[in-house]
Amino acid sequence: MKVGIPRAFLYYRYHVLWETFFEELGIEYIVSPETNKDIVKRGTTHAIDESCLSSKIYTGHVDYLIDKCDYIFIPRVASFGDRKETVCSKFQAIYDVINNTYREKKLKILYYSIDVHNKETELKAFLKMGKFLGKNKAQVLKAYYIAKQAEKTSKMLEINDQKRLLESDKLKILIVSHPYNIYDKYVGEPIINALKDLDCVPILGCVVDEKQAHDKAKLISSTLPWTFNKELVGSIAIYKDKIDGIILVSSFPCGPDSLVNEMIIRRFKEKPIINLILDAQEGTAGMETRVESFVDIIRLRKEKEYEQD
Repeated sequence: MKVGIPRAFLYYRYHVLWETFFEELGIEYIVSPETNKDIVKRGTTHAIDESCLSSKIYTGHVDYLIDKCDYIFIPRVASFGDRKETVCSKFQAIYDVINNTYREKKLKILYYSIDVHNKETELKAFLKMGKFLGKNKAQVLKAYYIAKQAEKTSKMLEINDQKRLLESDKLKILIVSHPYNIYDKYVGEPIINALKDLDCVPILGCVVDEKQAHDKAKLISSTLPWTFNKELVGSIAIYKDKIDGIILVSSFPCGPDSLVNEMIIRRFKEKPIINLILDAQEGTAGMETRVESFVDIIRLRKEKEYEQD
C-alpha cells in the first residue's frame, strides 16, 4: 500500500506526526511536491469558485496525487475539546468536499477524524486508522507515541530557533499567518524572502507554544471561536514587545481570517500593521512593493523616535 499525502492545509502543522507514524508502521507514502503554477491551476479548475485560495491549492495537491498512490490521506479535524471552540469549516468538510469533487474517479481515501466534542480524540482516530491499515493495537500505539514525541521535539526546536532570531538587532517583523499559507513555497515563501532581502528578520506567529498562545488569546477576546486563529492572536501578545511590525497574511476569501485580522488591527494599534491577502493571480511584484514600503515606514518611524530621544 502506498499513501499519498497532499502538501497543503494541515500538512504543515502535522507532517512530522503523520510521516513518523507511517514510517513506524512500515507504510510507504509519498508527499505531493511544493506548490507550483500547475498545482494551483489544477486546484482552481476543480474547486468551486467560492473556495478560498488555500482550499484550491489543497485540491490541486490531491489532483496531483491521483493515480500515483493507492490511498490519498485526507484527515478531518472538527474540535479539540473546548466547547466554545471549533475550527474553520474547511477542515471539518474537506473529506466530503474532495470525495464529492472526484466522485466519478471513486477515490480511495485514508482518513481519521478528530472531534473531541463527540468523543473522537486524536488517539482514538489513529487507532482506527492503524486498524484499517492492518496493524494491531500494540503496533499502532507504539507508532503513535513515537510520532507524538517526534512532533514535540520538532516544535521545541522551532520555538528555540525563533527565540534566537528574536535576539537579533535587525528589524523584526512578525508574520501572522496559518502555516499552510506562510510555509507554502508558491504563495507564502516570497513574503519571507522579501523581508530577508530587506535585511529584516521574519518572525512567524505560527511558531509558538500553543497552550501559552491560547491563554494569551483569551485575555484579548473571550469569544473568538476558531482554535487556530486563537493561537495566532495569542502569538501577537507573546511577541509584540520584541518585534517592530506585524504582517497579517491570509488567503482570499477566508471568512475567519478577515474577521480576526480586523480585530487584530483594532486591538494592537501600538505596532505598525499591514494586511496582505493572497489570491490566485500570478506574480509577486505588487506584494513585494507593499512589503518594501511597509519596512521603509517602520525604519523612518524608528529614526524619528531615535532623533527625539
